[in-house]
Amino acid sequence: MNTTRDTNPAAGWLIFLLLAVAGLFYVKWFPYYNRAFTAASTHSIGSSILMGSAASAPQPSFNAALSYAYAYGKAIWQAMVLGLLLGSAVQALLPAHWVARVLGKTGFGSVAAGGLLAIPGMMCTCCAAPVVVGLRARQASPGGAIAFWLGNSVLNPATLVFMGFVLGWQWAGLRLVLGVLLVFGLGYLVNRLVAPHEAQAADARLAQLAVEQQQGHPFARWLSILARMVVRLVPEYLVLILLLGAARAWLFPHIGPDIGNELGWIVAFAVAGMLFVIPTAGEVPIIQAMLALGMGAGPAGALLLTLPPVSVPSLAMLARSFKPRVLTLVAVAVVGFGLVAGLLAVALRF
Repeated sequence: MNTTRDTNPAAGWLIFLLLAVAGLFYVKWFPYYNRAFTAASTHSIGSSILMGSAASAPQPSFNAALSYAYAYGKAIWQAMVLGLLLGSAVQALLPAHWVARVLGKTGFGSVAAGGLLAIPGMMCTCCAAPVVVGLRARQASPGGAIAFWLGNSVLNPATLVFMGFVLGWQWAGLRLVLGVLLVFGLGYLVNRLVAPHEAQAADARLAQLAVEQQQGHPFARWLSILARMVVRLVPEYLVLILLLGAARAWLFPHIGPDIGNELGWIVAFAVAGMLFVIPTAGEVPIIQAMLALGMGAGPAGALLLTLPPVSVPSLAMLARSFKPRVLTLVAVAVVGFGLVAGLLAVALRF
């Protein structure tokens, strides 16, 4: 029996766009619009999820793990559900060639497209990861997918507005300038590392996907892909959130004036920020609380560039979508940009 069905690409596009626009409006755009007024009037968007108003995070324990996982999950669960829905919909509802046409080339064009498409998403690194999984499964270039992944958090316009009102516009400017270099520069570098045989394999896989997409019903395929993504990504994600929640006191020691602008502290906080996981814009109250406790601008500048873009959970979620060398390069580059941000914050006397 022939299982091939004629599907209307326009219907898939319509459903995907409705899901993306309605989901982002409900989860991101409308709440952030209201929060911007709060930031402008109170110069705050809440307490630090890392340690509240205390000078240090709770000591490693099961309760510390659960409390952070609960607070973090409460902040991001809607965006994570949306990310999983969009990541699976990219693979099931959109024509197989579309992602490759926009993001599949290994030049700067796909990197620019990935970074620009990320801006309205405004997701944290972990919530954007399922979408990146979907893009890579549809043969988005490594650099284009990296730009989309990092751009969601680093170039988030709402976060930049919150940052300006809460921390000062000099911090927002530093984040924007270095963020643009990180997102587009690193994406371009990753694409330059793509070998010719890898590009040929991607083209062959795309032809196979175009045939597979004609098999069965698109909505059944959507549910199947969604179920596989949930089973594959969510359990390891939850375990890593619990571990980081328990270990936050080790990553971020007692905060006070003794943590100054020495290079060692800047490097330490750059590495810790790259490893740790926070919800969207979580770096703003974290940095605000640390500066209020007397920490130097150097470590704060490092966290400005390293807390949002990647984390141990998001790197784990994308371990099957990129070669290990690519994810290693991304992690090292994020730490490097954090170091630069910290040194600039000191040099510019933030």
